[in-house]
Formats: sequence, C-alpha cells, structure tokens
Amino acid sequence: QVQLMESGGGSVQAGGSLRLSCAASGFIYSIIYMAWFRQTPGNERERIATIGTRAGGTVYYADSVKGRFTISQDNGDNTHMYLQMNTLEPEDTGMYYCAATKRWRSGYPPEDQDFTDWGQGTQVTVSS
Repeated sequence: QVQLMESGGGSVQAGGSLRLSCAASGFIYSIIYMAWFRQTPGNERERIATIGTRAGGTVYYADSVKGRFTISQDNGDNTHMYLQMNTLEPEDTGMYYCAATKRWRSGYPPEDQDFTDWGQGTQVTVSS
C-alpha cells in the first residue's frame, strides 16, 4: 500500500504562485503514475496534472492549467512529487489531492479510475 501526504497549500492573491508537495511512502516502487487532482466549488473532481514515474517522465496537463502549472518529481524518485502553480486565478481555489496508480495500460495514458491511492488533500485559496 502507498501512503500520500500533501503540503504547501495556502492563501494567495490572484497572479501569485504556490508550490504543492506530495510525500509518498510505503510500497512506492509499484507506482506507475502519480497525479494531482482538484475539487473546486461547484465542480467535479478534475485531474489536472499527471507524471509517469516509469514511463520516461511523461506528463499530461488539463487544458485549465496548461502553461501555468508544472508537475515534477525528484530525479524520477517516487518519494516526492510537486506541483508548481503560477499565475493563479480565483477559479483555482479548491482542495488539491495527490494520487497514485500502479496500473500500466501498455503505454496508454492512465484513466481517472486507475488512481486508487490518495492523500488527504491541501486547500488552495486564491483571492481576487
């Protein structure tokens, strides 16, 4: 089993930046992909960034954050994952979750239901 813990959330004004961290422990060598999801008010949970830990570091971004957010890991190490968030907007306000999957889809991108290990979340609030 994999344990995940997010940190780095907080309050910031529009246009500002935050960096979220996710610390992983447990059976981390089984992880194939890690991702950041968010739950914003009035919206369904959305996967915003994904990184392949055993897939050459392949990354995917949702259109809502592309060009503003960057997902990364420590040298391909599964123990820490990050989300650098720049040019934050009030619409980015919400709870942000770290997630991991051990499922390999033969090179195809993971699907949301593949992510079965979750952190508790960290709150991000962006004021206008």
